[in-house]
Amino acid sequence: MALLRSYVSGRWHTPDDGAPLLDAVTGEEVARISSAGVDMGAALEHGRRVGGSALRELTFHQRAALLKVLATHLTEHKAELYALSARTGATQRDSVFDVDGGIGVLFTYSGKGRRELPNAKVLAEGPVERLSREGTFVGRHIAVPLRGVAVQINAFNFPVWGPLEKFAPAFLAGVPTLIKPASQTAYVTARLVELMLDSGTLPEGSLQLVSGSAGDLLDHLTPQDLVGFTGSAATARTLRTHPAVVANSVRFTAEADSLNCSILGPDATVGTPEFDLFVKQLVAEMTVKAGQKCTAIRRAFVPSGQLDAVADAVSARLAKITVGNPANPDVRMGALASLDQREEVRRSVRSIAEVGRVVYGDLDHVDTLDADPERGAFLSPVLLRADDPDRAQPHEVEAFGPVSTLLPYDGVDHAIELAARGLGSLVGSVVTGDADFATELALGVAPWHGRLLVLDTENAKESTGHGSPLPALVHGGPGRAGGGEEMGGIRGVLHHLQRTAIQASPRVLAAITGEWVPGAPRRVEEVHPFRKSLADLRVGDSVTAGPRTVTQADIDHFSEFTGDTFYAHTNPEAAAANEFFGGIVAHGYLVVSFAAGLFVSPEPGPVLANYGLENLRFTTPVFPGDELTVTLTAKQITPRENAEYGEVRWDADVTKQDGTSAARYDVLTLVSKV
Repeated sequence: MALLRSYVSGRWHTPDDGAPLLDAVTGEEVARISSAGVDMGAALEHGRRVGGSALRELTFHQRAALLKVLATHLTEHKAELYALSARTGATQRDSVFDVDGGIGVLFTYSGKGRRELPNAKVLAEGPVERLSREGTFVGRHIAVPLRGVAVQINAFNFPVWGPLEKFAPAFLAGVPTLIKPASQTAYVTARLVELMLDSGTLPEGSLQLVSGSAGDLLDHLTPQDLVGFTGSAATARTLRTHPAVVANSVRFTAEADSLNCSILGPDATVGTPEFDLFVKQLVAEMTVKAGQKCTAIRRAFVPSGQLDAVADAVSARLAKITVGNPANPDVRMGALASLDQREEVRRSVRSIAEVGRVVYGDLDHVDTLDADPERGAFLSPVLLRADDPDRAQPHEVEAFGPVSTLLPYDGVDHAIELAARGLGSLVGSVVTGDADFATELALGVAPWHGRLLVLDTENAKESTGHGSPLPALVHGGPGRAGGGEEMGGIRGVLHHLQRTAIQASPRVLAAITGEWVPGAPRRVEEVHPFRKSLADLRVGDSVTAGPRTVTQADIDHFSEFTGDTFYAHTNPEAAAANEFFGGIVAHGYLVVSFAAGLFVSPEPGPVLANYGLENLRFTTPVFPGDELTVTLTAKQITPRENAEYGEVRWDADVTKQDGTSAARYDVLTLVSKV
């Protein structure tokens, strides 16, 4: 049998022997695992010194581009990961969630990094804060990569998606990762890491793997390291209170036990599309990954009068689920991850059944296709019913398998109260066509949930479903669910960055952030900045043009030409009565148009296109006879990777003859690199 290797300190480490890992379907030995001989402290130091240094030499866009290359490489090898995944008991459909879902996270973060982050090594956040009367003392927040390692300790149920959903935001942030997978399915994660390293994409030290026990790994944490954990709430508490985590204020996130709920709206009665959607979704969440999902529906809340109908409909659909060897295409649900996991689920179901009853399934028997139900970790889907929703067990005991409990509720307030009994969940859902019910329920349960799906006939066709975390949105939850957030788009990246307030003069602040700020020096040269390529243009390059006098004829023509005959531009009496104006004023868009005519350099050249304006504000009315001058300054320069052009953000300040600003905004252009 194979001995699973660890990749630490720049080399592969193979143990002498290890504990056996068994095929969840056949019971055969797949591999052996041990981390004996791994120097955990050296591995972390290697990540900080080698991996972190290499990643910080890259910009956000460069790291985003590497994520895309890596995702493409893994896509070419996903069939191999599917085959290994089947040995964990996963069906082809299950593997799509795990393998394709994980690769999809890489693609998503690659795209978001290039669209939403600068092509720079530092992220400047928010507006510049003016801290003094004259504007010589200003402040702004910057975010830079932590100088540590993102340690991830993962659960067994998603051996591909689990590592990748933590790796992607850390890598994009510029922080190296050390993966410690759960042993039961570590052979899948080990192969995943081998493929990632074989891609030649990742800088040395940016990715390490420990196969086996974590040993004294946490003892070596520093204040710059991070820990991301997925698993039980009890283990999360133990890790969160580790002396090194506490003493060093290590950033710790946990995705833990979650008694997620789904709520059937009162309007969704038998025969309605929403009723069928609820039943279909519940069965899917019970059987995908054999219910071994942190986002699966554990509690299904149903209006009191519909318990019988829902129980019958769910049972009828469960009866069509074929359990067995995932290699058979007719199998809809595979095995649990291990025999021990099956016994744990059985114990949990028996505890819940003390206050309810099983309405579908048999804990001790299941018919399987092409598989031995005893050698493999097979279990029948189990639907329970608890007519008294106030009993504790359904709200406290999580059966981490193909198990869900039906519970009745009476009215929206009761449903909100019962949902909160889970004391914090990763996700909840409500299936209803009643927007008022959905609104009241959503606002009532939101404090206890990281994510909420409102499912109806309008979004059902495109909805990714109750149990599918999306990389653009928060994955995490309060309370029992761990109190952490994984992914969440750029929020997940920011978790790995240190936010620091910089207080300085405008000149120094501009130098630190790489962005021009008001009050910083401008460079005015004979060459118009629009005549400069990206190679020659510098932050602070500026041009001032004007003045141009605004006439009543200009305003009248603009009104007639555009059709914008708002009374402030066309009716002297009404305009005079308006306390904001006191008379006829020029259109704001006329002011912006005149400004463009003043600052533009019209000849063909490096500026390829103007693709928009941002942060436009009209600050002072412009009256007939006012003279307009515009100052345009290169504010931010963002070269695009793998393109012959980049983006330039210009600060535009349109002033009147007395120096007051009439309009302030950012102009966005695409500029050739040469």
